[in-house]
Amino acid sequence: MARLVASILTDDDVCRSEIAGTLRTASTPVSLGGDPFARDGTQVDLVVVDARRDVMRAMAAVERLRLALPSVGIFVVADEAQPDVILQAMRSGANEFLTWPPVPAAFSEAITRAAARRQSASGARQATTLVFFGAKGGSGTTTLAVNSAVELARLSKRPTIIVDLNPGLGEVSLFLGMRSRFTLLDAIDNLHRLDGEFLRELVVKHKSGLDIMAGSDHFERPGAPDVAGLEEVLRLFARQYEHIVIDAGSHIGPCAVTSFYTAESICFVANPDVPGKHMRIDA
Repeated sequence: MARLVASILTDDDVCRSEIAGTLRTASTPVSLGGDPFARDGTQVDLVVVDARRDVMRAMAAVERLRLALPSVGIFVVADEAQPDVILQAMRSGANEFLTWPPVPAAFSEAITRAAARRQSASGARQATTLVFFGAKGGSGTTTLAVNSAVELARLSKRPTIIVDLNPGLGEVSLFLGMRSRFTLLDAIDNLHRLDGEFLRELVVKHKSGLDIMAGSDHFERPGAPDVAGLEEVLRLFARQYEHIVIDAGSHIGPCAVTSFYTAESICFVANPDVPGKHMRIDA
């Protein structure tokens, strides 16, 4: 795998030194570059942004990076994995969210995903991904996701899939009156044989033309150990489909966050008991 060039945005020399050491020991080769905004011809593949002291300043830097370098991988590092900070990072354009102090295994996995995204982006066309996430259960997230997916498939006449990320009580298939022998877990657990032909065996097709990747029948999965597998499954879907709609449920766990990072747009479905409109974010 080609060596990545990384840059670190922080005013803390200790932070810079620790992150630099962690990057150098990752399983994917990484070398350190200079200022990612410098116009000296140096290509930067990955930027680590320190958000521990000033979140707003860090998010502004992430937004600036995303505008200036659309294909760069952006990692945000914070003291804690607070949901509101994770959402800010995602909304600003970050690809990964990591906590301080740096955990070598977490950084290594994130770098591997960044390298895979870069390689994938240089190849075939990527799908447009739309994620629906609810403020709480019963807010209508699945209803909006299902209806949007059906209309996308019907009107566009292009390959479209809906992915149910809800563990245990995924209702996408129920809403569409379909029954599937397989679920998302079958895809995650069979990555070694997952290709276009095998994928067609796992999904069911609705009369609108929409393909359905049914939700898990396990309450504890998909969970944190499934994140890498989920990202690989979504990457395969991006090569097979024009549109991907994800029902991410209402729990901001690792898999939901992973889906946010793959999305072009995220629709946050408001609590129906609180006045206000749904919010859409273009990621």
